[in-house]
Amino acid sequence: MTRFGAAMQKIDERIPGVDLPLMSVSQTKGVVRRSELTDAPQRAESLDAYKVCRKGDVVFNKMKIRSGAMGVAHEDGLVTYHYEVMRPREGIDPRYIVHLMKSSWFTSELIARERGISAGGEHGGIRTTEVPFTVLRTIDVLLPEIDEQRAIADYLDRETVRIDTLIEEQQRLIEMLRERRAAAIASTLTNLSDAMTRLKYVSTIQTGVTLSGEGESVDAEWPYLRVANVQVGYVDLGEIKTVRVPSERAVRSMLQHGDVLMTEGGDVDKLGRGALWRGQLPNMLHQNHIFAVRPNKSLDSEFLVYWLDGPVARTYFRTTAKQTTNLAATNKWTVGNLPVALPPIEEQRRAIVALDEQTAAIGSLITETERFIELARERRSALITAAVTGHVDIREAV
Repeated sequence: MTRFGAAMQKIDERIPGVDLPLMSVSQTKGVVRRSELTDAPQRAESLDAYKVCRKGDVVFNKMKIRSGAMGVAHEDGLVTYHYEVMRPREGIDPRYIVHLMKSSWFTSELIARERGISAGGEHGGIRTTEVPFTVLRTIDVLLPEIDEQRAIADYLDRETVRIDTLIEEQQRLIEMLRERRAAAIASTLTNLSDAMTRLKYVSTIQTGVTLSGEGESVDAEWPYLRVANVQVGYVDLGEIKTVRVPSERAVRSMLQHGDVLMTEGGDVDKLGRGALWRGQLPNMLHQNHIFAVRPNKSLDSEFLVYWLDGPVARTYFRTTAKQTTNLAATNKWTVGNLPVALPPIEEQRRAIVALDEQTAAIGSLITETERFIELARERRSALITAAVTGHVDIREAV
């Protein structure tokens, strides 16, 4: 065993304005030109804080240690401050290092060492975590001779490509299933009556509690939903946190059965999509980054959830979103002005029944496929871990 810092050295080369392509790192593609991952303008920001990575360097996203966002640079380029650029020392194969860092063993070591940092944000800052090279370099790792490193890297390159290809095929299947679901929703919603209104005329839009410290000890403690709890189409109750606020303030942000939850920010394709609150837990509050839309008697909550997934709402939120580098955002005024179809309540409920029938089977197939992908990723991680820790005889595996 030896220290990671004995195998890799940190590179902090900065050349403002240098004519090199902007690079990003993904879990499956590794280090590639940013244009392959996003349609965002490639020269829309200052390059003064960018780092230079050279061909053969290992690039690691120090703020996404669980995602496997790392890889070997296949050309010279520029990366943001979110990345660490590391250069192999003599006798080190960079491909072996990347596989080592993607092993479950190494990931657990990273998680154990991650530290909290504060990043600037519109609402007073965001707390996140990172593992910089100064911490990374202290991890003890197994470094076999260079020939064995190359043999392990060759084996894992071949085997992980097979698994990644299978995962990509299943991801394309999920995309097709989601397109089929979207088509079913669009077909049903476009056949409704032509009566239209604005969401603010048929609902109230409730704002949530603003978190500020731990609250006063004399105040009651309430469960509340965070942005992480509100997913597209469902509420994740796996981890519920609490907040102390006065009872009179809590009442103003308390959820009711039938509320439709919407987050004010996130990926643009998810912005404006709703999750129905069915009163699973009593006295539940919601964070201020979540809107609780409470329809009146003329609008069914389940119909609204489907409407938010339909073409009118998707186009509306896509075109009105306030776009930043990585996220999109909306606000209470924009949500309130969403155009909503308002057929008779009986017609809404018939549409709900029809859509439930059409989307249930598709949803089950998506769930099964997502589980298959999860198992494939677990298999990939186990294979890498076994190889880099010496539990697989590469000579027999070839």
